[in-house]
Amino acid sequence: MYRSAHIDTFTRDNLPDESLWPELRFDLAALAYPERVNAADVLLKSGKPEDPAIIWTTGRWTYAELTATVNRIARVLTEDMGLVPGGRVLLRGRNTAIMYAAWYAIIKAGGVAVATMPLLRAPELVKICNKAEITIALCENALMDELSAAAKLTNQPLKAFGFGDEGAALEAHMASKADDFDAVDTAQDDVALLAFTSGTTGEPKACMHFHRDILAMADAYAANILAPRSTDVFTGSPPIAFTFGLGGLVVFPARFGAATALP
Repeated sequence: MYRSAHIDTFTRDNLPDESLWPELRFDLAALAYPERVNAADVLLKSGKPEDPAIIWTTGRWTYAELTATVNRIARVLTEDMGLVPGGRVLLRGRNTAIMYAAWYAIIKAGGVAVATMPLLRAPELVKICNKAEITIALCENALMDELSAAAKLTNQPLKAFGFGDEGAALEAHMASKADDFDAVDTAQDDVALLAFTSGTTGEPKACMHFHRDILAMADAYAANILAPRSTDVFTGSPPIAFTFGLGGLVVFPARFGAATALP
């Protein structure tokens, strides 16, 4: 494994012993990633600044506008919430532009995104928070009640900012932030996200995905099966906590400079 950028080493410390890993082959030229790569930074730079990135009923963000929003959120996370590289951030919300921007911001700041299904309730959120040792959360205000209830039961103190409403804590803190932010110099095999199962068969389990994995799902599957163009518009309903939704609605369109339309 490469030199990690993570100050908080929780995820790397909890990876299985490498002797238990399958053989990982990156024979395709498209998968020859450099040692240092930040998936969010790569995705945001894949689109032309003036092209649409996210479209919704009453507006749209270009890639430049999305990047500016991501940078402001990254500053809130690091300057106001105490995120350090490797820290896990619970992300709770429906598919909205600010939810997507928050996902990018966590990863660009070197954090580990832990997106959760909007339907989860406090007892389920507690299990995820405790297993991933989460201390920071970004939550859509309309879904904050269950997270607040969970925060009373978690093993670690949980600092949560709401988003999505006028005057919400995240947007209020963003208002004073500059719109530039240097992506953390993560290794290609630094963990970027924890994807939790729903726990229907017992305790929820998390799969750890590296920065290179996020890019590889676009450069292997999407590039060869979907063959997107920058003029394409993706849409769909699966929440991005479901990695099918994350790929189809966030990673695939961005990797090819296309747009996502929010239903």
